[in-house]
Parts: sequence; structure tokens; C-alpha cells
Amino acid sequence: MMASQTSGINGLRVSRETQDRLEHFTQLFLKWARTINLVAPSTLGDLGNRHIRDSAQIYQLAPGPKTWIDLGSGGGFPGVITSILLAEISDGWVHLVESNQKKAAFLRVALQETGARGSVHVLRIEDAPAKLPACDAISARAVADLSLLLQFIAPWMSSGSTRAFFHKGRDYEAEIAKARGRYDFDLVKHQSIVEADSVILEVTRMQQLSQGAGAINVAG
Repeated sequence: MMASQTSGINGLRVSRETQDRLEHFTQLFLKWARTINLVAPSTLGDLGNRHIRDSAQIYQLAPGPKTWIDLGSGGGFPGVITSILLAEISDGWVHLVESNQKKAAFLRVALQETGARGSVHVLRIEDAPAKLPACDAISARAVADLSLLLQFIAPWMSSGSTRAFFHKGRDYEAEIAKARGRYDFDLVKHQSIVEADSVILEVTRMQQLSQGAGAINVAG
């Protein structure tokens, strides 16, 4: 029997089962956030909009059964949300990379109790490529500036087919300018549908440059 289509997130229709998973994750998150600093306390009152809907944009930009690596997964944004949305199609997988043991414990519980399609790897980001050598897509939210993120993802981007998606706030143009002299890559800026002054940067075809050479190619 097909799951009933009763709810939506950012305009994406999802089944009642997926909505139940998101609601269960919300309750788990609020419970664990009482003792672990999972997000800025000032944003807890708007968890659904500031974190869950914001995170869901990543999957909406790259839907379908992909293998993801989510860097610095922390409180599960966007990695757990992507994992839950992949459960809707019963395919794909998210490898959540988190070095903090307490946050990793929360992520494991969240994945297990929601039936999401993901697994947790207690690793520093710079050690992850050796353990997780290939993926279709990479995500990161509130982890590091763009230059450092590009350094982190370089081993995965060598195939030329991997796409990276980074949430960025109002200062994203300064981060792009800072990265310009070190890397050449194609870049698409997706306007956030949740935060007016935020974007999601989609990076493809990246390579490191000789010092002082090259520029960033921007599409879209």
C-alpha cells in the first residue's frame, strides 16, 4: 500500500510517515538540547523554520538516491534531515561526520529512532576522506568559511562528478572573494527560501590553483 501524501515541507509533498519522522526528530532534538549545545539557544524557538526547513533545502536541490557526506553534522542539520527525506524513497544514504562524541551519540539515536537512511562516523573532517573515499554529494552547515570547506572537500571533488552544497549567511560574498586566489570552481548561488539574506552555494568542478592564479567561475 502506498503511503498517504498528507504533508509538505518547503512545497515538497511527503508522506505521513516522513512527517512523523520529522516530528519525532524534533522532540528528540529538544530533549537532547537541554543538556548538549546542539544549536544556538536563541534559535530553539524557531527550530522548524531556522533549522529543519532550512536543512530540507539541500535535499530539494539534489533529490534522489544519492550517497551523501555531511560534514560537521552536529545537531543533525542538514544530515539527519536529508537522511529522513531519503527514507521517503527507500534509497540513498548519508554519512554523517562528527568528531564530538556527545553529538555523535545524539545523531545515532536520531537515526535509529526515526528510521532515517544514514550512519555516524566519529571522525575529524580532515580524516574523513581516507574512511569515506567517494560520494555523490557533500553538505555542510555552520562548519567553516568557504576556503576551509574547499580544502576539506578537495579529495572528494577530484572525480569531477561530486557536488557540494554549503549554507552561507549574509557575508558569503566576502568568503567567495577570500577563496578566489586558492581555488577554481564552478559556483551556483541558490537563494534561501527560508532566510532572505542567506544562500546555498553549490560547488562543482573544483581544483586548487597555483598561488595568485585563476578565478572562480560563476554560473547561475
